[in-house]
Amino acid sequence: MAPTYQDHCLPDDAERALLAGRAWLADNAGREGPALVALRGEVLVDLSAHVSTMADLLERDDAAWVVREAPADAIGTLTEVLANSHADTPQAPYLLAPCDVQAIKACGVTFAVSLLERVIEEQAGGDLKRAAELRQEIQSLIGGDLSRIKPGSNEAMALKTELQARGGWSQYMEVGIGPDAEVFSKAQPLSAVGHGARVGLHPASEWNNPEPEIVLAVDAEGRVRGATLGNDVNLRDVEGRSALLLGKAKDNNASCSIGPFIRLFDDHFGIDDVRSAQVSLRIEGNDDDFVLEGRSDMREISRDPLDLVAQTYGAHHQYPDGFMLFLGTMFSPIQDRDGEGQGFTHHIGDRVTISTPKLGALSNVVDRSDRLPPWTFGIRALMAHLNSR
Repeated sequence: MAPTYQDHCLPDDAERALLAGRAWLADNAGREGPALVALRGEVLVDLSAHVSTMADLLERDDAAWVVREAPADAIGTLTEVLANSHADTPQAPYLLAPCDVQAIKACGVTFAVSLLERVIEEQAGGDLKRAAELRQEIQSLIGGDLSRIKPGSNEAMALKTELQARGGWSQYMEVGIGPDAEVFSKAQPLSAVGHGARVGLHPASEWNNPEPEIVLAVDAEGRVRGATLGNDVNLRDVEGRSALLLGKAKDNNASCSIGPFIRLFDDHFGIDDVRSAQVSLRIEGNDDDFVLEGRSDMREISRDPLDLVAQTYGAHHQYPDGFMLFLGTMFSPIQDRDGEGQGFTHHIGDRVTISTPKLGALSNVVDRSDRLPPWTFGIRALMAHLNSR
């Protein structure tokens, strides 16, 4: 039997998971807009009578009760809503990214493998044809296993001194093994797309890849309240030309995907499950039958997830609406696709599926940012929608 949509997107233990998200709804009067939803069994229910935004839900001490038990009207079965979400032209109700007014932040270079690839991008200056040659040179220069080095430690600082003397230090090495993590703004509040939507590549990019990551949902007090999955679409050639182009490389129309649901922390799921998760990636080409599979093991992350939260939030920086935090990935695809030594880059139409057993799966199809529907529903639109209810 062919797998259903639920088989692809739900956690293995969905029957006990607290799953909250957002969906685009239309009422009998023809009014449309976003609403908070929860999954109960095979049915999605509308939580609008109890809470207005995901940021509000994550602040509530009774969030588990709201998700699991609060009186709520059904909006449809999960199968129906997911079918709408995967449609080329989705019709309400369909899933949105589960976050709304939260800041969308990301940590980069949190795995030794991704650190190596960022250094290669920098040395290649955005030219993917030089990557294979540089990979061998840089591995020889760095030597050893970077994954065993604790960032900011005496050993890390000794390696920095040695590499500086040999001309091998890099700004990516600084955030990879130095004391301070890389934390940047991936996307604007309300701009992320959700499960089933198309994700966007900047039309100028010719060397790019998905970045499969776990995303923490953090409240206004810096408490991690849950987690979900994300695709931090990455333009290797743009950022490789200059780290000062990070904003141009990272924040484009539909370049951030999050979902399908936020799984709230409870007795069955918590930060230790995040720490031990294995995040799988599958890329399926639409025009060349290409298939690539990879895995990112959170046990190999160089900085603990709570340390990354602490580097993002604190006396130095507050987020009154909370924030979503991408934790980084060890997956940097180098498998040749279009020719020997050219490594991996996306084709339009690629299907990208990111999954882990306790969070389910996030699936999107790749397109160009300038050909996707423009982002038009921002903070003012949300305020007007909430005031009209």
